[in-house]
Amino acid sequence: QPGVPPEEAGAAVAAESSTGTWTTVWTDGLTNLDRYKGRCYDIEPVAGEENQYIAYVAYPLDLFEEGSVTNLFTSIVGNVFGFKALR
Repeated sequence: QPGVPPEEAGAAVAAESSTGTWTTVWTDGLTNLDRYKGRCYDIEPVAGEENQYIAYVAYPLDLFEEGSVTNLFTSIVGNVFGFKALR
């Protein structure tokens, strides 16, 4: 969206699709945020497109249930397309 820095949008995607979706980290005091948070590690502008970016996000394997394609797709695609920061 206009006015949203790409770094902020990338960080929001990483947070929402990792600790924001599956894990409570700051209220229960039992979960280590650094262990579960997704990380936006790179952002590249899309060639020839103004204000369009590709964000690269890495997720810890501990977030995913082994063999669960549903868990994987929900994490990667689920809430991301509802973000107001993205268009």
